[in-house]
Amino acid sequence: MKIELTDENYEALTRYRIERAHETLSEVPFLTAQGFYNTAVNRLYYACYYAAVALLTKHHIVANAHAGVKTMLGLHFVSKGIISKESGRAFTHLFDCRQRGDYDEFVYSTKEEVEELLPKAQKFIEEIDKLLTLSHKA
Repeated sequence: MKIELTDENYEALTRYRIERAHETLSEVPFLTAQGFYNTAVNRLYYACYYAAVALLTKHHIVANAHAGVKTMLGLHFVSKGIISKESGRAFTHLFDCRQRGDYDEFVYSTKEEVEELLPKAQKFIEEIDKLLTLSHKA
């Protein structure tokens, strides 16, 4: 059964997802300090994923899987220059890192990798924050 969402439901879900993005991103420094680099990379991906889902939700764009979120983000936002190509590449790279970390054997992330990915994830989420703010004012 498919449930139709109201505009208020879409707004609430958008807010929830972007809040999750920020909450998840805030976990990364603690995980890094404790030496949990694989988990930190995973959380970086999920922070960006939640932000991407927030943006798609705001625009009533449905994606049924992680790969679908990546595809819809590229199609509707990166290819049109709404989100920078740099941030699109960062999201794709984090997607690939998460895939490897979850499904490949003997994957070990490093502190340097986390430190390289963190500002890219922050920039990605900042771009989406701005888009959500702009679309809220429109």
